[in-house]
Amino acid sequence: MRPMSLYRIQDGVAVITLDHPPVNSLNHALRQRIVQALDAAEADPAACALVLTGQDKAFSAGADVSEVGTPAQLAEPILLTVLARVAACRKPVVAALSGVALGGGLELAMTCHGRVARASAQVGLPEILLGLIPGATGTQLLPRLVGVPKALDMMLSGQAQSARAWADSGLFDRVIDDGADLLVAACALARGWAEAGARPASPRERTLDAAQVAAEVHAARQRLTARQRLQPAYAALLDAVAGCALPFEEGARQERAVFLQLVPSRAAQALRHQFKAEREATKLPADVQADPRPVQTVAVIGAGTMGAGIAICALDAGLKVLLLEQNDEALARGQQRIREHYSGRVAAGKMPAAVAEAAQSRLTPTLDWPALAHADLVIEAVFEDLAVKQAVFRQIDAHARPGAVLATNTSYLDIDQIAQATARPQDVLGLHFFSPANVMKLLEVVRGARTAPDVLATGMALGKTLKKLPVLCGNAFGFIGNRIYNAYRKQCEFMLEDGAWPEDVDNALTGMGFAMGPFAVADLSGLDIAWRMRQAQAATRDPRERYVPILDRLCEQGRLGRKTGAGYYTYADGKQSPHTDATVRRLIEEASAARGITRQPLSAEAICRRALLAMVNEAALLLAEGVAARASDIDVVLVQGYGFPRWEGGPVFWARQQDRAGLERELRELAERSGYGWRLGNLDTLLPG
Repeated sequence: MRPMSLYRIQDGVAVITLDHPPVNSLNHALRQRIVQALDAAEADPAACALVLTGQDKAFSAGADVSEVGTPAQLAEPILLTVLARVAACRKPVVAALSGVALGGGLELAMTCHGRVARASAQVGLPEILLGLIPGATGTQLLPRLVGVPKALDMMLSGQAQSARAWADSGLFDRVIDDGADLLVAACALARGWAEAGARPASPRERTLDAAQVAAEVHAARQRLTARQRLQPAYAALLDAVAGCALPFEEGARQERAVFLQLVPSRAAQALRHQFKAEREATKLPADVQADPRPVQTVAVIGAGTMGAGIAICALDAGLKVLLLEQNDEALARGQQRIREHYSGRVAAGKMPAAVAEAAQSRLTPTLDWPALAHADLVIEAVFEDLAVKQAVFRQIDAHARPGAVLATNTSYLDIDQIAQATARPQDVLGLHFFSPANVMKLLEVVRGARTAPDVLATGMALGKTLKKLPVLCGNAFGFIGNRIYNAYRKQCEFMLEDGAWPEDVDNALTGMGFAMGPFAVADLSGLDIAWRMRQAQAATRDPRERYVPILDRLCEQGRLGRKTGAGYYTYADGKQSPHTDATVRRLIEEASAARGITRQPLSAEAICRRALLAMVNEAALLLAEGVAARASDIDVVLVQGYGFPRWEGGPVFWARQQDRAGLERELRELAERSGYGWRLGNLDTLLPG
């Protein structure tokens, strides 16, 4: 074992620098080196106190996720052993925090006798986002430092917050300006305690009022949302925090037992799968890896809701934006959307006024096509119609500079047909943003037949610049997300004919954890969008295929969803009715009768399984066709863009938890129910082994 590489004496204080770049994740080797350095510092007569620090980027981002559930995680010294060693140190120990201090990194800092942080340091306990709870006494330390309510706010959200926001909470002894010298401040605090011959009591020695802890935990339990109640980690976290009413060691044992029960749970495995899948999704396959083209100025064509949202993303990322529209009125509406967004952020205290002003100063609204010559990347965000988009791309081709990347924000259309409208199809790709574009993280980067590798690399890099999660897709109808969602929605419509009502389907799926059911989603987005797409496909639809006309009949009656006050559901004062009305039920019953179906009620379990099976089958088909580069990319798209419950991992992860023989049998049965034209996927593409 090599010694801690950065150990030095500064003004009589032993400075121990964590040395596992890039973010000092606390893997087994680093844990060994920390204990070795602590032993050396305590024995060093030149050191009256100790300071633990990291680098500017990170104090420590916590546990090494790759070790979770492996023998390395439990190899001594485990993190609990390291923390016990810090707490037992006879000399004062101060943590100096900059960058991130997350999970086990924050638990390490809290175990120290004192903490000094830069104001910009990001602190948090994000374990809940991986289906776990803090497992190294975090549920016992944080409440003892800041109180149960504040501690639960941090742990239940899993989100990092600035040290500045926690300056007066009791978590830190000092929070210093970013320009001040962190080590000087930390060493001064530690040396002062050493010279005074007394260090503060460890938070382990603090006691909390048992009745108050019980009341605060009970109140938090009552506030859990329906989606949180579906995830075992939330109730488990509250159980662990309730241990704060006990002596520290007893509460810590209770936390550890709960943590170890959660590690192998299906939800925790699913969340770890999604975490790793998201990291993989941003990587291009080896055959198309290239350096991205530089992008400093983005042109957005179309200032509607989507175009304005894309423009906001680029402005927030520090890029210059040209916003192009066809007339003054449309351009003014787009500018107003952007102004209202930033004024709203400032009013809500989520953005300083100076930052909002700087972002808007990078926006150049224009009606002039020749202005596109200044853009490094052009994104078209106009009406979802092939002829309209081709006309726009002919204009782009005429005015964009050579080497500019040309992108279409289409949800379904053929990228290659759009690229044919230019003399440079190698520069064309799809960038499918999800609505609202300035909120949703998912970005499908679509590869055309002739898209150059460096253009794909530019699309992926732009996604990261915009703080989105870019996923590479092949050029096929609906790409990954809408292709699978279309199969899922179609199966849900089949279930209406078979015997379910829209609320049965929606409630079953939200009961499993979906953000919304498909019929509530349809009403929200507008039924006319799907109706127009169906009308465009009518001429090529095989009449033998099972087709459900219910949506068409609703649209013919002017029921287009929320915007007209009625769709599958009715809406009074913007509130959705809990049940469908007589009109919808009559249309559904007529559709069942026309197909000769005797309606039979469907259980929530049957509804969920049929919906999931439809997703799995379509995932197998599109993976075999090369539309997705990796099976895990499918899970990322469905979780990030379509409300699939993250703690279920995605349709591929779900399929891998099922018995394969049973899954194949159910898919064959689903094929029989779905009728002519339904293609059965090969599970070999999805399931390992």
